[in-house]
Amino acid sequence: MDKIWFLSSILVFLVHCFIACLAITPTNFTTDQSALLSFKAHIFDPYNVLTHNWSSVTSCCNWIGVTCGARHQRVVALNLSSRALGGTIPSHLGNLSFLTLLEIQNNSFHGHLPNELGFLRKLKGIDLGDNSLSGEVPLWFGTLPKLQGLLLHNNNFSGFLPEEMCNRLPELKFLSLDENQFYGQIPSSIYKCRQLQYLSLSSNKFRGSIPREIGNLTLLEELYLGDNNLRGAIPLEMGQLGHLQVLSLGLNNLTGPIPSEIFNISTIEDLNLWGNKLSGVIPSSISNASKLTQLALSRNSFTGFIPNTLGNLRLLERLFISDNFLTTEYSSTLGLGFLITSLTNCKYLRFLVLSSNPLGGILPISIGNLSASRQYLYANNCKIKGIIPGEIGNLSNLITLNLEGNELTGSIPTTVQRLQNLQGLYLENNSLQGSIPYELCHLRSLVVLVLYNNKLYRSIPACVSNLTSLRILSLGSNKLTSIIPSTLWSLADLLFLNLSTNSLSGYLPLDVGNLKVAVVIDLSWNQLSGNIPSIIGGIQSLKYLSLANNRLQGAISQSFGNLKSLEFLDLSTNNLSSVIPKSLEKLSYLKYLNVSSNRLEGEIPNDGPFVNFSAQSFVMNEALCGAPRLQVPPCKTISVKRSTILLLFKYIFLVIASIVLVLALIFVSIRCRKRNVRDLIQTDLSPLALRRISYQELVQATYGFSESSLLGTGSFGSVYKGILSDGMNVAIKVFNLQLEGAFKSFEVECEVLRSIRHRNLIKIISSCTNVHFKALILEYMPNGSLDKWLYSHNYCLDILQRLNVIIDVASALEYLHHGYSKPVIHCDLKPNNVLLDEDMVAHVGDFGIAKLLDEEETMTHTKTLATVGYMAPEYGSEGVVSTKGDVYSYGILLMETFTRKKSTDEMFVEEMSLKRWVEESLPHAVIEVADANLLRRDEEHFATKKDCISSVLDLALDCSAELPKDRIDIKEVLATLNKIRSNFQKNIART
Repeated sequence: MDKIWFLSSILVFLVHCFIACLAITPTNFTTDQSALLSFKAHIFDPYNVLTHNWSSVTSCCNWIGVTCGARHQRVVALNLSSRALGGTIPSHLGNLSFLTLLEIQNNSFHGHLPNELGFLRKLKGIDLGDNSLSGEVPLWFGTLPKLQGLLLHNNNFSGFLPEEMCNRLPELKFLSLDENQFYGQIPSSIYKCRQLQYLSLSSNKFRGSIPREIGNLTLLEELYLGDNNLRGAIPLEMGQLGHLQVLSLGLNNLTGPIPSEIFNISTIEDLNLWGNKLSGVIPSSISNASKLTQLALSRNSFTGFIPNTLGNLRLLERLFISDNFLTTEYSSTLGLGFLITSLTNCKYLRFLVLSSNPLGGILPISIGNLSASRQYLYANNCKIKGIIPGEIGNLSNLITLNLEGNELTGSIPTTVQRLQNLQGLYLENNSLQGSIPYELCHLRSLVVLVLYNNKLYRSIPACVSNLTSLRILSLGSNKLTSIIPSTLWSLADLLFLNLSTNSLSGYLPLDVGNLKVAVVIDLSWNQLSGNIPSIIGGIQSLKYLSLANNRLQGAISQSFGNLKSLEFLDLSTNNLSSVIPKSLEKLSYLKYLNVSSNRLEGEIPNDGPFVNFSAQSFVMNEALCGAPRLQVPPCKTISVKRSTILLLFKYIFLVIASIVLVLALIFVSIRCRKRNVRDLIQTDLSPLALRRISYQELVQATYGFSESSLLGTGSFGSVYKGILSDGMNVAIKVFNLQLEGAFKSFEVECEVLRSIRHRNLIKIISSCTNVHFKALILEYMPNGSLDKWLYSHNYCLDILQRLNVIIDVASALEYLHHGYSKPVIHCDLKPNNVLLDEDMVAHVGDFGIAKLLDEEETMTHTKTLATVGYMAPEYGSEGVVSTKGDVYSYGILLMETFTRKKSTDEMFVEEMSLKRWVEESLPHAVIEVADANLLRRDEEHFATKKDCISSVLDLALDCSAELPKDRIDIKEVLATLNKIRSNFQKNIART
């Protein structure tokens, strides 16, 4: 059968060659052009990349993504990667008979592959990765005898791999099928692809054992089989892969020992076996693999000694051997020392992860001789004894030091102050003694400081306020005394604070309200006294609050009802009095409440989360009353006489209040009618904007403003997705009128949005307002915010998409600054306020703190602060806002979009900032700051992409100059960006 197929292929090839020789060149050219135009007509092209370029009036050889042969002018390569194209792949591509390379990776194509692609007998490379294609591996691949590269990774292909696949692909060198849904066994016939150099089948559902025949792929350089359900032993035959550089078998169910034959592969650089069930010892012959740069053996069941021969791996950069049952050679006293000493030979070792092994021993002073390149040292849960040697301070480039869960004693060495790059210090669950050294305050880069559960004493050093990058501070379960230093409350970016189970005293100051982004605050089991500051109710992000077992007194503030995110609240065992605030009924996320052992009185609330709380939450409060299930007395009813008086007073008050309210409404109605008439005359509102939408319709549209409809929360309220009665999707911005500034924000946004019209600005559809409710009904953006696309692992924008987005934003700013009768200053430009519609067109929204200038004004002043990190210097220091301030924010937005680093990132401390980081990296180190998703040295078009990103970042620096007069105008920004995009597209098309 193979012979017949082969002869048929040769015959077809000869016929094609004969026809090609007889054919007139224009006819062949017309065939290719027609095929490409048909392809264009059948796909989705949201950015009109092909619409404006692929035209019958020009030669298809000059089209974007098309390459023609120099001699016969036939299409030989089609590269439409990362163009945001969609739809199904049409059959017309099968007419490009001279095609040798087909690349359409990183788009949104779906459906099955057309059989007509099997006609492309000259094809050498196919890259369809990073789409949503489905179906089984087509058998027509076997009709492509010259195929050298088949890349189908990150799609939805499924089914078995056909046994005969490699029989008909003798030239195949690169096979990438990872991140699909393939199942069954890996076919043993894979060895027939004898030219394979790269094989990736990872992240599928393959089962069974690894076929021994893989050992016959003697040219193989990279093998990826991780994240499947493979079982059994690693075949000894893999030791025959003499050219292998990468072997990745992690996240399977492989058993047995590591074959020592693998370490005889002199070329191997990366060995990844983590997350299996491998056992036995790590062979001392591992030192034979002298080119190893990464060794990952974590999460297995290895036993025995960690071989000291690891020190012979001079090129090793990453060593992961955590979560095994490994020990060190020689005595328990010296064993760890011998290991550390041997590793001092590994000059390039950056990651050393020994965690969760019963190593024992002490930390030797030779730890200070480890390479200065060391950045991450994890030796937690290793049963290490003794002190932390002062030589630890020699590891000057250390970023993370984790020694938690050991048996360490002594004090924290003051030499840690030399670890100026340290971001994470984890020393919890040891027996460390002494005071918290003042020298820790020199670690300005520190983000996480965890000293929980030790025997530290004395006070918390006041210099803790120097740790401005700190996000997590855990000092609980120690023997700390004195008051909490007032300077601690200046750490405004702190997310997690645990000072529990100490002997801290004093009052809680109002400054506790500075922790506005805190999620967890635990001050329980101390000796704190005084009242609980009501300002705690302003920490909107708080989820966990425990003040239990202190000496606090006074009432529980009504402001606690503003902690909308709160899930855990423990105020037990204090001296609190008065009633439990009814405002707590609004805390819909509250799962745990404990106010027991206080002096509370009055009725226990019975709505909201209180329906789920038991009697245990309220015991030892003798004056509480309420429902019988709470095991408290029923609340007494008011006497008939007093009740009658109160009722009479209530009705009289209601009548008077109603009269006043009616008169007020008549007055407001007259004023509003006049104002509305004036606004309708002055403003060209579309019919859509005049639509009347009632509060009841909004309730129905959002299913009662349910959590499932919530899109996000902002400074002055929440945004919900709604479906109106006619099926229209809208975004509903509901203002929290209890917040200071919410009324003004609503008025400003109304004034701005009803006046301006531009394709890159959020459109207002209507508003809904009454005394207690104010909302804006806005155009719905189905693709969310730019922030989501930058920082989510499920989304990614390529260079062209990011260029399009920032050009859209610049267009919006140009209109606001120059295209409207009065200059409009947005004042809060950031990725969260850039929203993307279904076509990925960007729209600027959230005008809650915007400013409208008079025609003769160039700037104004404000007391309203915008988002930290995006504000221009003059805005933050003097409250001066101008169009130049928007340009500054836009510059920071540009940098963030192409570096994927927020200006508030933990790496930016002291003098370093996002702007300075970018400035110091241009023009020679662009790759160091660019988003790794956009720029890699080994990718195609590297130089073109680098030049493009460099130009954008240069422009960003011009926008974010320190002085307003030095910043360029947004018109010039827009023109420059359009030029950058045009040059980028042309250069990509040429290559």
